Amino acid sequence: MGGVHDSCGAVLTLTAGAGGVDAQDWAEMLLRMYRRWAEGHPSGYRVTLTERTEGEEAGIKSAALTIDGPYAYGHLKAERGTHRLVRLSPFNAANKRQTSFAGVELMPLLGEEEAGRVEIPPADLEVTTMRAGGAGGQNVNKVETAVRVRHLPSGLVVRCQQERSQARNREIAISMVKARMLEAMEAQRVDELAQIRGEAIAAEWGQQIRSYVLAPYKMVKDARTGHETPQVQSVLDGELGGFIDAYLRWAAAAERDQRAEGS
Repeated sequence: MGGVHDSCGAVLTLTAGAGGVDAQDWAEMLLRMYRRWAEGHPSGYRVTLTERTEGEEAGIKSAALTIDGPYAYGHLKAERGTHRLVRLSPFNAANKRQTSFAGVELMPLLGEEEAGRVEIPPADLEVTTMRAGGAGGQNVNKVETAVRVRHLPSGLVVRCQQERSQARNREIAISMVKARMLEAMEAQRVDELAQIRGEAIAAEWGQQIRSYVLAPYKMVKDARTGHETPQVQSVLDGELGGFIDAYLRWAAAAERDQRAEGS
């Protein structure tokens, strides 16, 4: 892992895609999977739920995890994209097979020095406040402590509700905006900022990077590397090492091939 931000921590955002209530339940299953992976990692990652928006009947519409520790970003680059679930739906009276999708976005967790490298004019930011959802005590539910920040030129949106202080949530959210902008600029994709915005995940059929099949057979398979395992429950319990290692080897080979073509 030799990318500019590979050694950083990470902010991982989940968004339910096509599939209705099943997709929202699937997004929550992925949230659990990534928390289990991070909490059980040998590096001892510190995991914080930054934002969570509840689903209408079950699951979540979106959530964000801050995973603080060395090389969290470098490892989790393997997870960016659309994840597909096939199972017998617990929300269907006929128990029919259902296909659901959820999207994973990723950005580096920047330190103060790195965040200071990006300057954003206040006029380019739209900041709105709202009540934080879920558990957290009376203050969280009655006071508008949650913050939503939109970068107007690119359409990039981030949310934060992890702190009891609105000012602190605003600071964290703006830092997250800066992280995405810095990532884009250093990849020389400044003109493509709109394509990395938080609410534009194409979590639908044909876009998946990985499929998790629970019925009629059990299999998890990565569409990029071909790595697969029938141990679906182990993967959902956070055992992602095989998929991450396969992705890192695949990405390194692709980079070598690209350099060879350019030489």
